[in-house]
Amino acid sequence: MTVPRFSATDNPDPAALGEAFARDGVLVIEDFVDKPARDNLKRRIADLVETFDPDTVRTVFSTTKQSHAADNYFKGSGDTVRFFLEEGAFDDHGVLLKPKDRVLNKIGHAMHDLDPVFSAFSRTEALSDLAYGLGLTDPGLVQSMVIFKQPEIGGEVTLHQDATFLHTEPVSVTGFWFALEDADESNGCLYALPGAHRQGLKERFHYTDNDTLAMSPVDPVSFDTDTAVPLVAPAGTLVVLHGLLPHRSGPNLSKRSRMAYTLHVVDRAAEWAEDNWLRRAPEMPFLGFSE
Repeated sequence: MTVPRFSATDNPDPAALGEAFARDGVLVIEDFVDKPARDNLKRRIADLVETFDPDTVRTVFSTTKQSHAADNYFKGSGDTVRFFLEEGAFDDHGVLLKPKDRVLNKIGHAMHDLDPVFSAFSRTEALSDLAYGLGLTDPGLVQSMVIFKQPEIGGEVTLHQDATFLHTEPVSVTGFWFALEDADESNGCLYALPGAHRQGLKERFHYTDNDTLAMSPVDPVSFDTDTAVPLVAPAGTLVVLHGLLPHRSGPNLSKRSRMAYTLHVVDRAAEWAEDNWLRRAPEMPFLGFSE
């Protein structure tokens, strides 16, 4: 199975986008972000990395081990900007194996509200129009991440649904994944299971009664992973992901980085699950595209 590809420069028909998204749970829209906008965001990312002191942070982000789930540094990142490292960042003595700009896994999770450059990138008219066109009646921007996928050590992201982590009733979370660099099968591009968003939610990552984070099963029926297709994304491509669409990415063992920026949006008309992992201070509500 293949996923249809659109080009933003062709002004695709909103009805065609909506039909493809409803059927597949994913859109691939090339040329959505031009090079000046990408370069501007990459410069800001470089500035943030320059301020990062690796001696003050030791939190490793791993979707295979979920070790970060017990770390207060991760738990408190919903309304701030924090840095997370790759599993292969340190030697046995805790010394970085590579320069700091080559060991970061990601930065998250509130750049879209706290940083003017990220806010401007996340709040374009084109993105707002797309979100409303896909059925979000009152979009709220809830989470943002820079995902580095570093050369040679970029970690695997296991198969998951975004609604597992950012749950509303009804499900409304939508992922906007921007390729800041070319992403292909050799450097860890996304893979998705088109149409599998219609199979329902499989698990929840949430706070338990004793205030710890846990992964709880919802539906034991697993996905047919043989249907996964690569979502090759040249730089500037936007990949839109339904909250129930299973997707993953492999490790990056190549010598090329695969930097991406991800923004997650929910419908504020839906009920936000209070046990979601992502928490914000009361004075930082989820804002919309024009707020």
